[in-house]
Amino acid sequence: MERPITLGEYIVENQKDFAYAKGELTALLSSIKLAGKVVNEKINKAGLANIIGKLDKENVQGEIQAKLDIIANDVFVDTLRNRGEICGLASEEMESFISFDETINLDSKYVVLIDPLDGSSNIDVNVTVGTIFSIYRRISPVGSPVTLEDFLQPGINQIAAGYLIYGSSTILVYTVGNGVNGFTFNPGVGSFFLSHPNIKFPDTAEIYSVNEGNYEHFPKGIKKFIKWAQLTDNLQNTPLTARYTGSLVADIHRNMLLGGIYLYPQGSLSPNGKLRLLYEANPIAFITEQAGGKAVDGKNRILEILPKELHQRSPLICGSKKLVDRVENFIDKFPEGC
Repeated sequence: MERPITLGEYIVENQKDFAYAKGELTALLSSIKLAGKVVNEKINKAGLANIIGKLDKENVQGEIQAKLDIIANDVFVDTLRNRGEICGLASEEMESFISFDETINLDSKYVVLIDPLDGSSNIDVNVTVGTIFSIYRRISPVGSPVTLEDFLQPGINQIAAGYLIYGSSTILVYTVGNGVNGFTFNPGVGSFFLSHPNIKFPDTAEIYSVNEGNYEHFPKGIKKFIKWAQLTDNLQNTPLTARYTGSLVADIHRNMLLGGIYLYPQGSLSPNGKLRLLYEANPIAFITEQAGGKAVDGKNRILEILPKELHQRSPLICGSKKLVDRVENFIDKFPEGC
């Protein structure tokens, strides 16, 4: 039996596949891994430490924040600032980006965009949540403070992206543009070990994930796809199974392993979509494409959208390529609204 490979060992062994940094990527992913461990511990002890529940304030998107939203955000900000691998960070939980102006940070070439605790509304009922992160090479000159331009880059410019999923086990999944790999945390030794090498969407698809409570507000093309998915007369002559948790990371992770599609389309309740382009759609789209899938907003490739603001929203339809193609066909055939 072969000795399991740790995340750190895997990154070092595969540095040749990373087009930009060598040691910098290893250190940056190590920092994200470390912060993820801390957040994982906070989540596991949330009930005992009295840090479940909501706060009496909203984030920049007007959403009520959970206590763990703030804790997770602070953990990632402090860890990434103190270890010096990035020069700036933007978070779904903060109105503006942070420029790390310490000398060691200003010399860094990279910025991070992060959703510190995706699916936090599920915390109080013990449903899987996660962290989503995205890494870009800065545009502004090295040695100077970062600017908004460093963060408003199209997703195709990502040099790495990933997520941590905090569930029955804690898993870190990431890509640097040469495939997708997953590492499961072993709390007994405190390390992540390679458990899901070279993840690919299966050829067959089993699942569709959408909040059907919003069905009446969806565009007609999306409604037609949902009805098609429920019939036996589809790609596999068997109905797809509906699975939706309200936690993007959980739904994407399951669909990538089992085969399926995730939909959060625009609609009368969310004219511009609901998910954040920079913190959710772009990193998930990068991972999806690297796993052989497809990610669109209904008309455009997600990774080619040019962002105009930090908290820009976007529809997201991603997953098994054949299913995404089918959704686009329905949208083209039924272009009218609800």
